[in-house]
Amino acid sequence: MQLPKEEIQHQISVLEKTKSALSNKNIIQLKDLSNKTINTASSQQDSASIAIAVLVYTLSKLVEREDYNRLKDWDKFVKKFNSVLDLAIKSLRDEKDDAYGEYIEKARQIIASQSIALKPYIQDVLKKASINKASKIYEHGVSLEQTAKLLGITQWELSDYIGSRDLADIKQNQTIDVKKRAAMAMEFFG
Repeated sequence: MQLPKEEIQHQISVLEKTKSALSNKNIIQLKDLSNKTINTASSQQDSASIAIAVLVYTLSKLVEREDYNRLKDWDKFVKKFNSVLDLAIKSLRDEKDDAYGEYIEKARQIIASQSIALKPYIQDVLKKASINKASKIYEHGVSLEQTAKLLGITQWELSDYIGSRDLADIKQNQTIDVKKRAAMAMEFFG
């Protein structure tokens, strides 16, 4: 999918800021950058925007929990990851969408391939990041089915997460509006 010029510039900016935030272990900036990509992911529904949101959120969690201390050669990881982002940025500037998508996928693989001991943990963080970002896309009005498909998760995983989050937001002795429950059920089973 060909992105509008202003969106290309936005994604370049997000990737450049991500490189800097990762190098500086800036958790707040990483989370903010991830959230900014959700608007694009919701409106454009392109896989690269979604992947960026998940990757940046995953990085923010690794830095926030200081898991980078458990990764062998963190500095080499950052250098390798940022060099792939440089290639993704170049592909965006050259309007080579296929290469751009491949570099974003390569960035995901770099995160997923870290340390055998941490691999299951990182996979779990990636999965939870996908579900978290899916819920944000869903909040922007994209259907449950489409959101699950975009993120490569099941509708059950997404609805379970949304349901548990909605329940946490409900005050004691308060119920979910009947219309909202019915709409969620119709969307899920429809």
